[in-house]
Amino acid sequence: MQLSVKDLAVERAGRRIINNLSFEVSSCEALLLTGRNGAGKTTLIRTLAGYLTPTDGSVALKGYGEDRERREACHYVGHLNADKASLTVIENLRFWARYLGGGSNAASANGAQDRLWTALERFAIDPLADIPAGYLSAGQKRRLGLARLLVADRPLWLLDEPTVSLDVQSTALLAGVIEDHLANGGLVVAATHLPLGLANSRELKLGGQMSTAPAKGGALQ
Repeated sequence: MQLSVKDLAVERAGRRIINNLSFEVSSCEALLLTGRNGAGKTTLIRTLAGYLTPTDGSVALKGYGEDRERREACHYVGHLNADKASLTVIENLRFWARYLGGGSNAASANGAQDRLWTALERFAIDPLADIPAGYLSAGQKRRLGLARLLVADRPLWLLDEPTVSLDVQSTALLAGVIEDHLANGGLVVAATHLPLGLANSRELKLGGQMSTAPAKGGALQ
């Protein structure tokens, strides 16, 4: 599977944010978007997810199925966690499982429930399962928002500043989850100001040049 972007241009409020951008990301690979604030990282992520329409150029996910929409292959995690404060942690995650197609009703309770708990455990929020999301710290809310990556299989993960509010330990948890996704053939595009410590990643600095070499020792190239 391959994400292919060719000659992409995107405008917002009459201003061209992205112009003549081309790159490819293949299975088992992560592309890290870097650059100053306002460089277009969020605009690019939202365009890849299908929320913004390009002014010019194309975005294609090759090898996913010609008759399927690209957004069906995407997990998108933006700046907001999309947690409902009045629902418990596990109720929030159960909603996302149903919405994303990774778990539904009581008929599939065993498999769906196991998947929910695996997601909670991977992000170390399983002890908080019955706590309303409104009582969580900022870091815990972020981990809950990220946990929905694991409740439904989608090959393309689009992450916009995923480490916001995360401490060093939680960032390491996220890196481990991403590494597992890549090892299983997934693709990741992540906007970040911090190195994620991924073994197979490249940097695309908006307004600059993309590194063709893997990142070493967690440092952005």
